[in-house]
Amino acid sequence: MKLGVYNAILHDRPLPEALKVIADLGLSGIELNTGGFLPPTHVPNIDQILESDAARDDFLGIFEGTGVDIAGLNCNGNPLHPNRAIGEKHAEDIRRSIKLAQRLGQTRVVTMSGLPGSEPGTTRPSWVVNAWNSAALDQLDYQFEVAAGFWGDIDKLAVENNVKVALELHPQNLVFNPAGVRELVERAGTSNIGVELDASHLFWQQMDPVAVVRDLGELVFHAAAKDVRINPNAAVQGVLDNSFRRLREDEPRTNLGGDEWANEWPKNSAWDFVALGKGHDTAFWTEFLRALHEVDPEMIVNIEHEDTELGAVEGLEIAAEVLLDAHRALLGSLATK
Repeated sequence: MKLGVYNAILHDRPLPEALKVIADLGLSGIELNTGGFLPPTHVPNIDQILESDAARDDFLGIFEGTGVDIAGLNCNGNPLHPNRAIGEKHAEDIRRSIKLAQRLGQTRVVTMSGLPGSEPGTTRPSWVVNAWNSAALDQLDYQFEVAAGFWGDIDKLAVENNVKVALELHPQNLVFNPAGVRELVERAGTSNIGVELDASHLFWQQMDPVAVVRDLGELVFHAAAKDVRINPNAAVQGVLDNSFRRLREDEPRTNLGGDEWANEWPKNSAWDFVALGKGHDTAFWTEFLRALHEVDPEMIVNIEHEDTELGAVEGLEIAAEVLLDAHRALLGSLATK
């Protein structure tokens, strides 16, 4: 297995410095953000790399001798957003990322399924959380029809470029669990669309990531190591708590495309993203890696750090220690068989 880091948490420093941080952690891969919700900070010259062998070779030269290789590309966004200013931009980022992956010798592009509006003519995405009524199923039929058309075309591009597209099972997307993955694949008739198994978004849905890996099997193309801690307030607010605060224009905030911005996380949150080990122990992560190894012994697993209680490097250090310990435990158990 290749263990690495998703680079968004290191966007505050140049790429060579980010590579040194990762190497010092004892990890060997970096998943590069190439668009979507976040800018391609460490790959600012995508167009040049797509067109020029010299630009491509210069970029790849940055990694030589560092001990860290590219371990997939990431362009999480909403390519199905009914606001065309957002949806078309994110969709084009996915297309460019697939072509870029081929140029860089990569075979994995991570993104999200996206979420359309509830019907033609709407301007906001609409997520069905619980389809207990017939109107909700009508909405889902429409949304899967939209998704199947888009992802069917993306699948053709992925096949042409020998790339597999790994969808993160993220709530507020049309595809957020195994049933949704299978419905999309069946409706779109895809071969190169599968899953990026990010354990964190399964934890807060009260799912078992190990069981999900084994359920999806070869549909799991890629993985993310990120933990979740369920807090006492979940007993009152539940895991679907919506107590977010809208950030003002004069406050630091992250643009998500068009006129959409990330909100402030609830103060007394029902759950939080945390560094590995703060939600689930090393024994769990060993079994998580074991399940991934059963699917693909060469699986790429990248740490994603979003623990607001820890600094960038501090959080990565804690997560890397747990992930490396889990990997050593896995290898030890495999060696004794």
